[in-house]
Order: sequence, then C-alpha cells, then structure tokens
Amino acid sequence: MIKWKNDKKETDMKNKLNTVLILAAMGILSLTGCQTGGDGKESGQEEKAYMKISAEEAKEIMDGTTDYLLIDVREKDEYAEGHIQGALLIPYDEIEESAEKILTDKQQTILVYCRSGRRSAIAAQTLSSLGYTDIRDFGGIIDWPYDVITE
Repeated sequence: MIKWKNDKKETDMKNKLNTVLILAAMGILSLTGCQTGGDGKESGQEEKAYMKISAEEAKEIMDGTTDYLLIDVREKDEYAEGHIQGALLIPYDEIEESAEKILTDKQQTILVYCRSGRRSAIAAQTLSSLGYTDIRDFGGIIDWPYDVITE
C-alpha cells in the first residue's frame, strides 16, 4: 500500500490514477466493441441499411425472386466490356444525383456491384444515406463466377 505524505498530494495522485484507470477501461471497451452510447447503439457508428454479401448470395437472390434491382456502378466502357444480365448502369459518381429518378422504391432490394468492390461500397453507402433500406453490396465482377454478357 502506498502512503502519501500530504492530503493535497494524495488527492492529486488519486485523481491522476483514477483518470488513467478510466481511460484504460474505455480503451479496452472500445477494442472489444462494447462501447455504447446512452441509446444502446455502438458509439460512432451509424445504422447501416446495406450489407456486404457474396457473389453466391447475390446469385441466389437473382435466381429466387424477381423483386430486386441489379445496379452496375462502373463506367460505361467497363459495362460494355461485360456485365451481369439485367444490370442497370449507374456509375457510382452519379448515384447521388440519379438514384431517386431511377430507383423509385426505397424499400426494394438493390444488388450493387462494380469491378473490385471499392466503388460498390461507396455506392451502397450513398444509397443508404439517401434513405434506401435494402441494399446488398456483392463487391466486384472480378469475383463473379457466373456468366456475363457484352454489348
């Protein structure tokens, strides 16, 4: 046990020690994903309206229903070189300005892809921020093991 020489020094040291302990505990909670705000949601995270899925999961949706939209967010020349049948071309940098004109049902399942997955993630986040509620990002056509068509 530590004995302190005077009351002021003891109080200052206890305050510093408490601060260090609190900061350490917050760091551990943050690293383990247990940090929450007053509403029970994780701090610093928005609720996502999109999910990352595999090409196989996207294919299952395409084969199992007709109630979805398939969006290719690459550039026109990339789309012409090969795309998934039925895909609408909306380049990712045009999503924000074009989405509400083209994608009128914000609750409809929207499947999004690009070449490698980077632009589809940006497009999915943009659609989410515009209020679309069922977006499935399945990454890039380079990982698509099924048929593609060319123009």
